[in-house]
Amino acid sequence: MPQPEAGHPWFAAVFDRLSAPMERGFMREVRTDLVGGARGRVLEIGCGTGASFPYYGASATEIVATEPDPYMLERARKRAEEVGRAIDIRQAPAEDLPFADGSFDTVVSTLVLCTVRDPAAALAEVRRVLEPGGELHFCEHGRFENAVGALVQDLLTPLWRRLAAGCHPNRDLVRCIREACFDLLRLAHLESAPLPALVKDVARPRGT
Repeated sequence: MPQPEAGHPWFAAVFDRLSAPMERGFMREVRTDLVGGARGRVLEIGCGTGASFPYYGASATEIVATEPDPYMLERARKRAEEVGRAIDIRQAPAEDLPFADGSFDTVVSTLVLCTVRDPAAALAEVRRVLEPGGELHFCEHGRFENAVGALVQDLLTPLWRRLAAGCHPNRDLVRCIREACFDLLRLAHLESAPLPALVKDVARPRGT
């Protein structure tokens, strides 16, 4: 079982300010598409400070969110109050979700799988809690296909992990999602993002 998250108090304190330009730019479109398209009973993993909360529409009839970092969690709860949505926020890692099998119609993950300790375990949990025919809406880092770009990612990752609370920009998360038995429906590379290796998509568990 994953160990409790100690948290990153300074990173949580500056996260919203650091990410503000990104949120006003390309992430606004990403969240409008992926978060706004979530339907039914929705689970958002790694909700951070709650940046996605204002984007949920009427099709999201119930929203549950998890976040392992206690300092991020505190800010997410304040954000939920500010947007006036009833959001059930719980402290839990993506690798150990405290929910029954097949209990969600949609799972939302935005820039989360790069940070979890075990992406394969997290994706197995996502698949487990999705109902048959449910959808994973994600925006994540993607590993560069060319060797030079991938090498740069590998070289930057040790320092980037320290600066960005454990983020691994060199993970091949598209491959991880496919290997977790998800079918990708509309993979898109975010050319407008400052990091061109960002990808977004809607995926469904294979065979459902």
